[in-house]
Amino acid sequence: MSYQAPLKDMLFVMNELANLEAVSRLPGCEDATPETAEAVLEENAKFVGGVIAPLNHAGDKDPSFWKDGTVTTTKGFKEAFKQFAEAGWQGLQHPTDFGGQGLPKLVGTPCVEMLHGANLAFALVALLSDGAIEALLTAGSDDMKAKYLEPLVTGKWTGTMNLTEPQAGSDLAAVRSRAVPQDDGTYKVFGTKIFITYGEHDMAENIIHLVLARTPNAPEGVKGISLFVVPKFHVNADGSLGERNDVHCVSIEHKLGIKASPTAVLQFGDHGGAIGTLVGEENRGLEYMFIMMNAARFGVGMQGVGLSENAYQQAVAFAKDRVQSRDLAGSAGPVAIINHPDVRRLLMNMRSQTEAARALAYVGASLYDAAHHSADAAVRAENQAVYEYLVPIIKGWSTELSQDVTRDGVQVHGGMGFIEETGAAQHYRDAKILTIYEGTTAIQANDLVGRKTVRDGGKVARGLIAQVRATAAQLGELQGAEFTSIQKNLERGAADLEAVVEFVVANTKSDIKAVFAGSVTYLKLAGIVLGGWQMARAALVSQKKLGAGDGDAAFYQAKIVTARFFAEHFLSTTGGLRAAVIDGSGGVLALGVDQF
Repeated sequence: MSYQAPLKDMLFVMNELANLEAVSRLPGCEDATPETAEAVLEENAKFVGGVIAPLNHAGDKDPSFWKDGTVTTTKGFKEAFKQFAEAGWQGLQHPTDFGGQGLPKLVGTPCVEMLHGANLAFALVALLSDGAIEALLTAGSDDMKAKYLEPLVTGKWTGTMNLTEPQAGSDLAAVRSRAVPQDDGTYKVFGTKIFITYGEHDMAENIIHLVLARTPNAPEGVKGISLFVVPKFHVNADGSLGERNDVHCVSIEHKLGIKASPTAVLQFGDHGGAIGTLVGEENRGLEYMFIMMNAARFGVGMQGVGLSENAYQQAVAFAKDRVQSRDLAGSAGPVAIINHPDVRRLLMNMRSQTEAARALAYVGASLYDAAHHSADAAVRAENQAVYEYLVPIIKGWSTELSQDVTRDGVQVHGGMGFIEETGAAQHYRDAKILTIYEGTTAIQANDLVGRKTVRDGGKVARGLIAQVRATAAQLGELQGAEFTSIQKNLERGAADLEAVVEFVVANTKSDIKAVFAGSVTYLKLAGIVLGGWQMARAALVSQKKLGAGDGDAAFYQAKIVTARFFAEHFLSTTGGLRAAVIDGSGGVLALGVDQF
């Protein structure tokens, strides 16, 4: 089956949990009314379902290929991207001054989810352009913005970010690409960059590379890195394209998944020097690149949600169609496997985790909008702090669970899941990269510990835990075993997360390795508790809707059941995660290197 956007759940989360109405009252967001947002999502769903999703399996089967320095993308990708750009989807969240639609992040986020859910490999070209646009909006000069932003925002050109080098993976202090200043104010860039997503392709007229490099007298380490714009084709004063720049694709990678997305090795300066322009100030490149990275990290979290949704839909369809074995309660003949308890467990695993991750991300998007649009500086600062705390969780937890969800999708299919033609295996293979690129899960967890928890002494984390407990208290006012179960598990989860936050704050300076040995587990614990909190909020809203006879009763009943399942199967695990963080470092670090 082909991907169909889960519009009902998306709109529920936007309106009831992320408070779209409040976002639409923010300065500059007035056009993003619930009615407008629904219309946008419906149009996006039609587009990705009809144009982008059908190319997903084809891209895996017949991926992009390289020949003589040129990359040819999967048949249909070029035409689909042209339609994507002409319809304005690339510019959905970007300023109207540069050809965008200027809609808030909360409206753009479901569209990002849909695109990645429909076709992850295709969607990556848009994700990288979004990051380049954000970096130029923040740090680019007026001339740079005038030259590059409108073609990027409208999808006429695409963008990349060039960090990694053969000797410098995640350790950007080891970057060795050189940028030599010229008399005209430009720089000649020399070096090799690897793992450059859509670093070469045939889908747009020009590719704008944002490249990390060192100027001649730059200090060592991350303090000596600058950021440069290096276009594939030079851009003339009138905006037309000039000669080819000295940047060339020497190969693309052969990968486990996302095969249709060309991952390029780019060589800068082999024929005299690639001409680049400095973004902002020298030696502040990493600061600027992190603008791109943070935008991309949130986007990768949405990749995890979208891919999980696609895998879930396919598993449900197969489970309803596949007939095998009698019902355990007795039946005259074989039944569809969705009637078997363990298949139900697998499907509920997939459903509940996907819904929890979606809810947490959309709430994060609304925090971003308040942080950027509120008229009150204090409100902006408060929302920005909470958003920044959530980003590594949204990226790390959503992508880690996508591996579990896509794995369970293969399991539901049984032996057919191991066969490529069903498509379940593609989701599983595609999911693996999500925990690696734009910073591995460990890098997200290190960020969560150091910059997001220790730096403010746990203030933001404690504030979130207080909100979790307030929701648990509301659940205590409702009658019913389902609400009692959700409340009990949510309260325990809050206590376990609080204990871990206090452990991290108290011990990072005195025993840093012990803390970081549990950092990924802390991130997982935070994701489960905060995701479970959103599921509990959804249950509260749904019960209120049911009591008022408002809307689709079956939908709201399913929300309550799904929240209960998440509480009993995931929130119930937080005690073990707490113990692993607080007491488990000895087992991680005890063996000597020569004992491995």
